[in-house]
Amino acid sequence: MPSAKLSVVSALLLAALLSGCSIKKIDVTAGKTPDEIYALAKEEVANLQYTKGIELLEKLEGRAAGTPLAQQAQLDKAYAHFKNDEAAQAIATLDRFMRLHPASPAIDYALYLKGIVNFNEDKGLFSSITRQDLSERDQQAAKESFAAFKELVSRFPNSRYTPDASARMTYIVNSLAQYEVHVARYYYSRGAYVAAIGRAQQAIADYREAPALEEALYILVQSYDALQLAPLRDDARRVLQANYPGSAFLGGKNTLNRSAWWKFW
Repeated sequence: MPSAKLSVVSALLLAALLSGCSIKKIDVTAGKTPDEIYALAKEEVANLQYTKGIELLEKLEGRAAGTPLAQQAQLDKAYAHFKNDEAAQAIATLDRFMRLHPASPAIDYALYLKGIVNFNEDKGLFSSITRQDLSERDQQAAKESFAAFKELVSRFPNSRYTPDASARMTYIVNSLAQYEVHVARYYYSRGAYVAAIGRAQQAIADYREAPALEEALYILVQSYDALQLAPLRDDARRVLQANYPGSAFLGGKNTLNRSAWWKFW
């Protein structure tokens, strides 16, 4: 009887051991060259298997440390993080790349990708607008995107990425100005005229020549009027007339839509 019990125990232990072996993760990079690992990683990313691609690229970084291929792996990993909706990891990877390889010929791409990651990260500014209070939205991602693009354009004027970066910078400036103006409109719609004046003036000071400044001036006119500050109202109207002589806001009717303050356009 004891020997029978021993046999059962041995069988159970053997089964557990075999079960453990069966779930052991297989290293698909075993015996492969760095180039072969890179090809596998590229294939996973192309197939939208970003997590698997990132794991392979991390292995490649270790296997090919100190080589151009390891640097390329870092850039590809940042891109995979970006596509996998992991903006923080993508930016951290890019910052590390630029810190470790300041003389790399791919610095322009790293700056461009950093700008793109932040450009797409700012959901409050660049995606569909909800009824969320505009004053609660953080525009830091847009500003960081602009900073990355600006550095790219300044340092690498002949880069293949510079034309697109320049266009995105213009868009960001216009959008940030639009954001400030719509916050000003929001305050105006709530009767917070002093706050509305402050945000409109901020837009005018920070984003010269942006299309939204026409409305910023009109918000000043209406807010000063609401506060019965006639001299300031008239000054703001004169500036509006001088800069936008054909403005629809000059018709004498308050066209600020109080019921649709959340809409950008």
